[in-house]
Amino acid sequence: MVYDRDALLDKLRALLGPKGFSSDPDALAPWLSDWRGRYHGRAAALLSPAGTNEVAAIVALAAEAGAPLVPQGGNTSMVGGATPDASGEALLLSTRRLNRIRSLDAAAGIAVCEAGVILAALHERALAVGRRFPLTLGARGSATIGGLVSTNAGGTQVLRFGPMRALVLGLEAVFPDGSVFDGLTALPKDNRGYDLRQLLIGAEGTLGIVTAASLRLVPAIGERAVAWVGVETAPRAMALLRHLEATMGEAIESFELVPKTALDLVLAHIPGARPPLAAPAPWNVLIEAVAPLSAPGPEPLLYEGLRSALETGIASDAVIAASEAQAGEFWRLRDSISEAEKKDGPAAKHDISVAVEAMAGFMTEAAAAVEARFPGTRVNAFGHLGDGNVHFNVRAPEGAAPAWVEEEGGGVSRYVHDLVTAAGGSISAEHGIGQMKRDELARLADPARLHALRAIKRALDPRGIMNPGKLVP
Repeated sequence: MVYDRDALLDKLRALLGPKGFSSDPDALAPWLSDWRGRYHGRAAALLSPAGTNEVAAIVALAAEAGAPLVPQGGNTSMVGGATPDASGEALLLSTRRLNRIRSLDAAAGIAVCEAGVILAALHERALAVGRRFPLTLGARGSATIGGLVSTNAGGTQVLRFGPMRALVLGLEAVFPDGSVFDGLTALPKDNRGYDLRQLLIGAEGTLGIVTAASLRLVPAIGERAVAWVGVETAPRAMALLRHLEATMGEAIESFELVPKTALDLVLAHIPGARPPLAAPAPWNVLIEAVAPLSAPGPEPLLYEGLRSALETGIASDAVIAASEAQAGEFWRLRDSISEAEKKDGPAAKHDISVAVEAMAGFMTEAAAAVEARFPGTRVNAFGHLGDGNVHFNVRAPEGAAPAWVEEEGGGVSRYVHDLVTAAGGSISAEHGIGQMKRDELARLADPARLHALRAIKRALDPRGIMNPGKLVP
């Protein structure tokens, strides 16, 4: 895009002042690469508005000039969704100064947060009044509410509460023409046409910039029980989930599948990691059950559920954490898989989903197909089995150089995505499309989906200034 850069930068500098405007290369540098270090870009300036009115003024000026805007929160995108291109024409719009929790109503169970609020800060504030925001992930110390909304983030509690889409009750956003959409009021019923809130959730900043969100809060946890369970096969893990749901109801909030290959990586590369079970199991499940403050603790129910699962052969071994410290150790094993995998060597990583009941079989069959098609590779599939989403990572052959991902990973990913598409699944379960998967979406999505995506983008952003090159093929 060609625009009068100097004239626009002068207007933005006058609008935002020294706290909100910078073209200093050193100030921009940390925000020009993605979290994984795979994508690198350039930008004309870093814009840090302090309020929705300033966001609206920025967008209006950019729309008038035809200047591309790249919204950025905590810069924790896994798919290069917040990284500008290499042209240097884009303006980075950071939401990090939009960091107020405007209100928190414990009785109503609603928090109104600006886009730059850090997830961990919301967790802390809610717990102080006996509530919690039931979405968490590894990047909770840096991920922002606006980014979580814009990517429809998932995490480890989707099984019970759903992804971000299910937790957003209202939104405030700035559309590509600079107009402000005021939809923060949490209305259970609202039939005024298209649901603009849902349209913006998961749009990755391509249709507008989320500036605030009304979010659902739930009662704080009174007690939790965390267990590590060994099973012989992935289908047995699914059978265990259904068994516990039948015996415990909604007490199960997290159900994370960890194959022996993933646990072995953690034990080899993470200092202090210890195996939870006396004998290794081919597959493992990390389970967390919770009860609210006013209810009896969940451990007796979990104990009985696991006892009957062992008696019937669904599970082969199990241990319930005897303390919060041990529960933390179990979760550390799960949370360290990606770090351990990275230390072990290169891998082509995939965030996929298929129908929940089909996932266990798909994992086994797809892993065998990939390893046969690409000799020497090793599949490491782990994650949120209960909501049909796993991280299906294909590790390079032993001794492969880091360049393997660039040289061979593309072919591996295309094959994995072909398998997922054939199974009726999604090539992006919770990380988004960004720039990493944009071409794959164009290759694999059905024509109706592509037509609708492109038509919506053209209608709301006719000049194509909002996060260009992301999501929409």
